[in-house]
Amino acid sequence: MITYNEETRIFHLKSVDTSYVLKVTEQGHLEHLYWGRAIQGVNLGKLHQHYVRPSFTPSTDLDHLEYSLDTLQQELPAYGDSDFRSPAYQFQLPNGSTVTNFLYESHEIVAGKPQLEGLPAVYAEEDAEAETLLITLRDELTNAAIVLSYSVFRDYAAITRSVQYRNEGTDVLTLNRALSMSVDMPGYDYEMLHLSGSWARERYVHRRKLEPGMQSIESRRGASSHAQNPFLALISEGATEQHGDVYGINLVYSGNFVAGVEVDPYLHARLFIGINPFDFSWKLEAGEVFQAPEVVLVHSYEGIGGMSRRYHDLYRNRLTRGQFRNKVRPILVNNWEATYFDFNEEKITSIAQAGKELGIELFVLDDGWFGKRNDDTTSLGDWFVDRNKLPNGLEALVDKVREQGMQFGLWFEPEMISPDSELYRQHPDWCLHVEGRRRTQARKQLILDLSREDVQQYIISTISDVLSSAPITYVKWDMNRNMTEIGSALLPADRQRETAHRYMLGLYHVMEKITTSFPHILFESCSGGGGRYDAGMLYYMPQTWTSDNSDAISRLKIQYGTSIVYPISSMGAHVSAVPNHQVNRMTSLLTRGYVALSGNFGYELDLSKFTEEEKELVRYQIELYKEIRHIVQFGDFYRLRSPFEGNDTAWMFVSKDKTEAFVVYVKVLQEPNAAIGRFRLQGLDPNKTYRVFDSPDAGVYSGDHLMYAGLTIPPFYGDFQSCAYRLKVEE
Repeated sequence: MITYNEETRIFHLKSVDTSYVLKVTEQGHLEHLYWGRAIQGVNLGKLHQHYVRPSFTPSTDLDHLEYSLDTLQQELPAYGDSDFRSPAYQFQLPNGSTVTNFLYESHEIVAGKPQLEGLPAVYAEEDAEAETLLITLRDELTNAAIVLSYSVFRDYAAITRSVQYRNEGTDVLTLNRALSMSVDMPGYDYEMLHLSGSWARERYVHRRKLEPGMQSIESRRGASSHAQNPFLALISEGATEQHGDVYGINLVYSGNFVAGVEVDPYLHARLFIGINPFDFSWKLEAGEVFQAPEVVLVHSYEGIGGMSRRYHDLYRNRLTRGQFRNKVRPILVNNWEATYFDFNEEKITSIAQAGKELGIELFVLDDGWFGKRNDDTTSLGDWFVDRNKLPNGLEALVDKVREQGMQFGLWFEPEMISPDSELYRQHPDWCLHVEGRRRTQARKQLILDLSREDVQQYIISTISDVLSSAPITYVKWDMNRNMTEIGSALLPADRQRETAHRYMLGLYHVMEKITTSFPHILFESCSGGGGRYDAGMLYYMPQTWTSDNSDAISRLKIQYGTSIVYPISSMGAHVSAVPNHQVNRMTSLLTRGYVALSGNFGYELDLSKFTEEEKELVRYQIELYKEIRHIVQFGDFYRLRSPFEGNDTAWMFVSKDKTEAFVVYVKVLQEPNAAIGRFRLQGLDPNKTYRVFDSPDAGVYSGDHLMYAGLTIPPFYGDFQSCAYRLKVEE
């Protein structure tokens, strides 16, 4: 999978369908030669040519005037030593300067994929699955070293990159910039695709043509955020879901990040991603190492959809972990929108009873069960049961729910502290804060300082005590604000700008301890919905609450955008009440069901208020999901029509063996006297014959008919209408 030519000093990395080529130049720099569709590797040195440029692009080697770092396609560039473009890293030396010159020292090719210490990352279960290239660069003056890591996989069309910044000298160094990846692409004839939004409208798809200069996305919120996602793709102009070259990069990290593209004066595109250097620095004492997060690179020559399915396969199988990695997820009911904070044991039991009668498998008790939590102004951090609401304790309630034949789940917000709490009164210095400055509240809460070991241990201990007190099988882990006044009472002045990243390292430590201590519990991450929907979180928790906006029509865009990178098995999707609590829209139970069926399915409303007709439809939805969830959660996903481009949306799931499929079509607004339309399916075997169920087009069709001729869009009456199709191969 990885070869090295001693004569040409060229590395050729090959994963499924992908080649990545780099070279050690005569001068000792790392030159990027190629990333794209797999090539044989003949005469790779001709992949990039050098030309003499004007004096404003200085020559690094006077014997070779055509050689300039300002035009060299580099693997990990620096600033200050004749490259004027955006750098990947920056060391500050004791004399205050930031000029370094890291040159190739050695390399090693090892079997398998070494784990990153303290950070989430894609993994290999056996050494035979992957190979890793480790390249060491060294700065002679400081004796600092940089170790670049590249891993390729036998079974997955992806390459991972990460970087270690090492102080192997005697002086103290400071990292002011420590990105995880930079790669220089030839030309700039690409469009940039990214996922942006806000609370309740996360991960909308944005696509724009590259222009000369800098274009970037970032988060400075202390989390990957609702506003931007740590993902970026360059796509060939005119690329579609099925056709065109796509280059995706996704950071396996949940904190502040930056990603972008700089188009230089010679119209080459520098693509980069990593921890945001804004308000960041890291002090490296002699002998210390800084590990940058991992980046997952995916190239597809089969369009955006091809890139998505490559990410989905890798993340389902080699990012998520534990018992639930390959296990179908339960259908749940969550009481939040049914009761909010106003509930008691009798009300919860009645919802659970109604759920059991409908075939639901898991009841989740949301916010309000602890401390004196009757609204959102109090008690975060006080993880003990409110006996006024639950006089018999949590154990008794869990027993009653389990007597209904249902599993029991519980909501936490472990990273937060309420100023009105026993915990804050005992430990007012445990929150993120800067002494003498205001402690800005959001949702009447502050953030615990997870850079501190005592705070980490408190969370591990208190949450573990609750999870050990009753047979709980599901946890929703929420986080409802972003960071302000980012400081720690325990860090010295010259390390205060390390706080945000140390917080993330602390959070990952806490999650690792808790999730591995309770392997039977299905953990779902949440941050006001999708405010921390990233690959870092998926390493610890295999699914995420996609958005607090549960309106089915809003979810068309949210779930479509999320699927660009993240697998369907990671998406929480629920049917909620109407009028919808976020947008006040009235949508049929049928459409709400079909949209929610296209993720990890559940309900978020008062089941006891359903009419008999509604109960019958819910029983159908639950029975249908139990029959198709193995396809939805673990099959191949195809986006057929985009909600960002028209008045309708369609998508489908296909089993890996292409013998089953499930298709959903949604029409948003009705049109008078509408034309008769058709839509084409994808991913089927053109040589197989399929029976189509549950639709006006029910019947038997060949796979090529369904993909090339398509199905007729049925006539609808009214807005927000939908239909679904089940397909099975005819024996």
